[in-house]
Amino acid sequence: MTIATISKKGSFSAAHRLYNKQWNYDKNIEVFGKCAYLNYHGHNYEYVVSLTGEVDKKTGFVFNLNDLSKILHHLVINLFDHKNINIDIKEFNSINPTIENISIFIWNLIRNQIRLDIDIKITLYETQNNFVEYYGK
Repeated sequence: MTIATISKKGSFSAAHRLYNKQWNYDKNIEVFGKCAYLNYHGHNYEYVVSLTGEVDKKTGFVFNLNDLSKILHHLVINLFDHKNINIDIKEFNSINPTIENISIFIWNLIRNQIRLDIDIKITLYETQNNFVEYYGK
């Protein structure tokens, strides 16, 4: 069995606000800083989706990168690009849109489209220096 990892990069621009609805404004500012400001703020997010699995002997693929591009465009770009994550994506009405939670959300969307024998890793950059990696565990 030959195992390999393929990766696909992408990006989207979106706004969000970090806050906990159970706290007052001052507590949110204390914990989340300027990310809790009332009028939201934006990022140019970059992501890398990595798939690890067995290389198919017939195709030479772990997964068809063209198919992965279509999945990511449909599930990530169409959903997130130029959106206010807190307002436009209903799941984030009750989930704080941290990079951790956004990466978990993206992982779950993609998991439903990729065979279970393939491992998925999401790397999501909020800024050039701040990023998260999520493996689905």
